[in-house]
Amino acid sequence: MGEVAGGIAPITGRARIEVLDVLRGLAILAIYYMNVAMQASPVTVLMADFRWIGWTPIDRVAWAFVMVFLEGTQRGVLELLFGAGFMVLTARAMRPDGPVAIADLFYRRTLWLLFFGLVNVFVVLWVGDILTIYALASLFLFPFRLLGPKALVALGSLLMLFNVAMGGMEYVERVGMQTKVERAQAAQAAGKPVAKDDAKALAEWNKKIERRQSNEKMAKELVKERKAHSGGWMPYATCYWEGWTKFMVGKGLIGMAVIEAFCVMLIGVALWKWRIIQGERTARFYLGLMLATYGFGLTARAIGVVEMMPLLPTAKTIWFTQEAARIAVSIGHVAAVNLAMKTVGGTRLLHPFRAVGRMAFSVYFLEQIIGLHILFAPYGFNLWAKYGHAGQFAIATGVIVVSAIAANLWARWFAIGPLEWAWRSLSYWQRQPFRRRPDQVPEVLPGPTLVPA
Repeated sequence: MGEVAGGIAPITGRARIEVLDVLRGLAILAIYYMNVAMQASPVTVLMADFRWIGWTPIDRVAWAFVMVFLEGTQRGVLELLFGAGFMVLTARAMRPDGPVAIADLFYRRTLWLLFFGLVNVFVVLWVGDILTIYALASLFLFPFRLLGPKALVALGSLLMLFNVAMGGMEYVERVGMQTKVERAQAAQAAGKPVAKDDAKALAEWNKKIERRQSNEKMAKELVKERKAHSGGWMPYATCYWEGWTKFMVGKGLIGMAVIEAFCVMLIGVALWKWRIIQGERTARFYLGLMLATYGFGLTARAIGVVEMMPLLPTAKTIWFTQEAARIAVSIGHVAAVNLAMKTVGGTRLLHPFRAVGRMAFSVYFLEQIIGLHILFAPYGFNLWAKYGHAGQFAIATGVIVVSAIAANLWARWFAIGPLEWAWRSLSYWQRQPFRRRPDQVPEVLPGPTLVPA
């Protein structure tokens, strides 16, 4: 394809880096294991007590697996990839006198991404949309492209350090409360008077437990959700619109989500500059990185799962390890895929996910459309509130398989995904190729080489 205005053209063919496509494909598919719960369950129940939607032994296994290996980490991989993709796009603007056209393209792409994110929220009805978050975070990314990787990691770690500090303070405070509660309970059991501070701590403890139990407000919200899921499109849509506005805007979650995404994107830029994320380091390096990040991250998250299961207001280490562990496991996933791509067998095994990664935008929408409008909608199969964690895991697996097959079939006849085509055409202000040319055959199964010669 020829260059467009400003001498800037899309990255295609051999210029792409295969491991980034594979990582993106795996992450965009696996993220549905988290998304399905918000589509298949009453949000009121899910947020009050995740055990209420199903807590059989198999439900516990499914929930624990998602929480340890997947929750937040697929989002983390996408954030890292967004940082890496930013460097691919802006490579020609790395010089202080880099072309203005690069910045123009970058911000135009970002604003169109914001548009598609809002479509995902208000038309597709996905309240957990990440496109809006990534677009808003990206608006601040361009000025940081020239920083060194150490500075980028330092800035990207600020939220993690904040989480450690605030979570640590809460942990110490809760340990103090538990000590007072134990003293109060022991005094009551012995028929002795309870100290004033201990009685106050016990009252607060009981209040925290009561908040987790069904109450009048929760019952009203649940009735409202059930009504929305038993009518037509408008009450169904209104429920999701109100949910997004209430939680993301009203409670300020969108601000925290943007800060999180921006910080991890900076780390992704650093991993690109260190030649890590794009597969240019040795297999030994990736093995060591995987063992180190998984060793800390998976251990911290497993301890957190054990702490969460009783659903009591006890002190939890996950309060201050959460973000560090999430980032560590996300990087562990990156290392594991890069390690696999260093072998012929691993590359062949992961080959189908390249097509998914190259049309991840479209696949992301496809997953939400299948879930929100076919499986769980009142005008679809109406499977809402009928499955626990294990059932939802199985349904998500089915959606993932269908999406992966659809992406690979699409890639046989089309050069680009439908939403990727729209986004790219709007970004470059020029209609992009859509169908494969007669002389353009699908790429052969690659070997372990990751970076084009």
